[in-house]
Amino acid sequence: MAEAEVGSGEGKPQEMSLKDKGNEFFKAGNYLKAAALYTQAIKQDPSNPTLYSNRAAAFLNLVKLNKALADAETTITLKPQWEKGYFRKGCILEAMERYDDALAAFQIALQYNPQSAEVSRKIKRLSQLAKDKKRAQEVQNLRSNVDIAKSLETLKSEMSEKYKSEDSWKEMFSFLVETMETAVKSWHETSKVDPRVYFLLDKEKSQADKYAPVVNIDKAFESPHTHSSCFSFLRQYAEDSFSRAACLVAPKSIIAYPQVWKGQGSRKWKHGQHDGFFVQFESPLLRKLWFISSSNEMGKTLCRDPEVLDIGAHEVLPRLFKEKLSSSS
Repeated sequence: MAEAEVGSGEGKPQEMSLKDKGNEFFKAGNYLKAAALYTQAIKQDPSNPTLYSNRAAAFLNLVKLNKALADAETTITLKPQWEKGYFRKGCILEAMERYDDALAAFQIALQYNPQSAEVSRKIKRLSQLAKDKKRAQEVQNLRSNVDIAKSLETLKSEMSEKYKSEDSWKEMFSFLVETMETAVKSWHETSKVDPRVYFLLDKEKSQADKYAPVVNIDKAFESPHTHSSCFSFLRQYAEDSFSRAACLVAPKSIIAYPQVWKGQGSRKWKHGQHDGFFVQFESPLLRKLWFISSSNEMGKTLCRDPEVLDIGAHEVLPRLFKEKLSSSS
């Protein structure tokens, strides 16, 4: 809690009395009355820095931060080499969460009173707060500016080689990016994604009233039996719906089978114990698998860039589409 300065100051007995009364109310926690008495005292002695310093402390406790800052600045103007003015300013800027500015004020205070343990403690604490605030902003920027398309840039050339039609591969690439972005957004907001398979339906052939573009698969990874049943259903669904591609999204935490991060030798999982989710892209000409790991930083869930996995070693589902070697469309 900010404390009022009890220094003697100069002035007439009436002015001292007002300041002392203000100090008594301040100590009692009646900051509004204290501020009013300091204001009366200032009218009688407008060049007394102690009065402005005390009123700044009262305003700080009343969370009238702009008024408090103005009084701290006046204190510094009236007595530039007095540590207390800079200390007041630092405390107010700290309350405003302007940590870098507060740190600068406390460092000036320390110059005028190098022995102050209180100021040294403030500097140490504010240095850490400033670092934390900067990192929190960086984390928020990373969360707000996820660029999946940039992360998958190298996939474009591979898709264009497989699918000769530019419209075809670009549509598939957009489908994959959109699916991943939706999953990342969900993970950032709720720390989870629903296990689903998204289908890229053929606009001309698929029966929109019969086949939905999303299938929930929350029970698919409970056992070998449920996994096999789900896979059979999805493969038939892909064929019957004339889907051109599919994209599976599944959180690592729900996969009891198959535990694709277990393996031996060169096929062993190399991505640690991080939480996260899998994204598996399926099409007749191309299959890809990624793991998007996450961490908790500054109280925020943060997704990392997609990490390409060897689908032969870590596939979440077997092949959904009959394999083709090339495409003329």
